[in-house]
Amino acid sequence: MPNPTPQSVLDKVREGYAKIAREGVWVSDPGTPKSSCGSGSGGGGGCCGGVNAAAVAASVGYTEAQLAVMPEGANMGLSCGNPTAIASLKPGEVVLDLGAGGGFDCFVAGPKVGPAGRVIGVDMTPDMLSKARRNIDSYRESAGLDNVEFRLGEIENLPVADASVDVVISNCVINLSPDKPRVWREIARVLKPGGRLAVSDLALLRPLPESVASSIEALVGCIAGAVLVDESRRMAGAAGLTDIVLTPKPEYIRALTNMQDPLYQKIAAALPAGKTVADYVTSLDLTARKPREGESSRACCGPSCCA
Repeated sequence: MPNPTPQSVLDKVREGYAKIAREGVWVSDPGTPKSSCGSGSGGGGGCCGGVNAAAVAASVGYTEAQLAVMPEGANMGLSCGNPTAIASLKPGEVVLDLGAGGGFDCFVAGPKVGPAGRVIGVDMTPDMLSKARRNIDSYRESAGLDNVEFRLGEIENLPVADASVDVVISNCVINLSPDKPRVWREIARVLKPGGRLAVSDLALLRPLPESVASSIEALVGCIAGAVLVDESRRMAGAAGLTDIVLTPKPEYIRALTNMQDPLYQKIAAALPAGKTVADYVTSLDLTARKPREGESSRACCGPSCCA
């Protein structure tokens, strides 16, 4: 995308995910066969959607039991991790999901916080929001709970009150934002003192080649907008979060590569000889906490990050 502005990036992302909500996948060229990010002819998964949504979810740790009760269409294969598994959710907590999509992680989190808890999903794409809201009735019927809601909004301007949330989760979404420092500040704003964050996102191990970094397909596919692992740590710390732990999870990239995801095949072809997508990109689990009054901020790494 030549000379992108923050608004043009948001518009492209919103356009791409509106297509995913309506059609299951995003295609950059109307003449391209439907597949992940519009390349090739196979299925695939990843952040552009695809036919192997269950396989993608299983590869990042969602259980068969969770998938079996999921409302139809809520899992669109957009996950690059499993933030609900690292969030240690407790009954009665208020959870905020950034970029909720069809509601997948909200419907996983709902039973964990129970009838006294609340899950709020925020998404900037009206088509996604409509899809998520249609799934609420199915969730109520299967879970016996009425504790999930969805709000239209951008993660740079969250429609949530200050210090009102116990846990913020997000799954492969922050990389899409053109103003990531603002997203991190918004996370810190809405968290209660002592509240925590559990994010799964894509991050870079080294800078991408320009041909990939400027690709619209790679942007909507959650790769071109990703930042270096150390930059994720820096932005979380600059927002005032503490106890920052980053744990790379390379198995997701390997799984998408083994599934012959069309976008990943296209990116691999643009890399220097001998390099793979996993040499540049990793799934990253990031946990952190908002300090209580009087606490100072500190950051650390998981063993797999600091080795």
